[in-house]
Amino acid sequence: MTKSLTTSFESFYDRVRGIIETARGKIYREVNVVMVKAYWQIGRAILEEEQQGDKRAEYGKALLEELAELLTQRYGKSFTNRNLRYMRQFYIVFPKWNAVRSELSWTHYRLLFRVEKETARAYYMNEAIECNWSTRTLERQINSLYYERTLMTRKEGRAFIKREAEDKKEVMEPSHIIKDPYVLDFLDLKASTGFYEKKLEQALIDKLQEFLLELGKGFSFVRRQYRISSEGNHFYVDLVFYNYILKCFLLIDLKSGELNHQDIGQMDFYVRFFEDQLKQEGDNSTIGLILCTEKDKTIVKYSVLSEGKQIFASKYKLYLPDEKILREEIRKERDLLEREQDLQEG
Repeated sequence: MTKSLTTSFESFYDRVRGIIETARGKIYREVNVVMVKAYWQIGRAILEEEQQGDKRAEYGKALLEELAELLTQRYGKSFTNRNLRYMRQFYIVFPKWNAVRSELSWTHYRLLFRVEKETARAYYMNEAIECNWSTRTLERQINSLYYERTLMTRKEGRAFIKREAEDKKEVMEPSHIIKDPYVLDFLDLKASTGFYEKKLEQALIDKLQEFLLELGKGFSFVRRQYRISSEGNHFYVDLVFYNYILKCFLLIDLKSGELNHQDIGQMDFYVRFFEDQLKQEGDNSTIGLILCTEKDKTIVKYSVLSEGKQIFASKYKLYLPDEKILREEIRKERDLLEREQDLQEG
């Protein structure tokens, strides 16, 4: 076979392979939709049978045990007692079939069952679809209280999140994308301050995909150690990103210790430089984010951070804390923000 024929054949082969891969993808999606609907219908049938039968809990338990035994003998392990309970829960959580989205797999839905709050569940479901989250990513976001951490913004930001789950046309503001804290457990770094910012920066670059997921939607990486020169002096922004939804730069400065005034002043300088020298026509205001291990409330209160417009400071954690501890920390931060805002408004 000549070289030209070989090239032609390779093109032909790629075309045929593309047809097969497309067909396989369609088959998988169609099978997924059919099976998810079957599980929903089984859940409905179980609940209806329980409602018609004995009202005691023992009846429902015996019903599932007997049904699971017969179905697993005939159809395999997909219909164990445990999975039948999941199907029953599926119907309880999603009583209307038109609320079930075909883009998600059965494993996605099993993870969503764990989310008790309806607004949070709707948010995770929409994010999983729009951002094409794998089941592993969805599980991590739920475990790290991604929704609750996103709510750690100003009052209008929290209201935005609730509306966003229902209306994806909502216009985003800079404060809506900042979470506190950021959970960087995927870096596998020990929870101590005995390392330099360079090590943290390198770890984030090595796990850039995971960090982009933690940052949120719309981010693309621009550069690390972005140099800014001024009259012979050189300064370096640790990490620079661009958000195509907000149409603006995000500058990140990493601190392995507690936040101080110098850190805030330095970030203010970076933001002002980008605003004057690098922002393009059509871009929105540059955002500065300082990631630190601790924040002094007084420093935050009496600095540009209190304005909450362009410069923010968030804590980061190098491990996934116990859910109760993380929820309590988020609650305290939220209560503090609300008290401060009530005082300002009063």
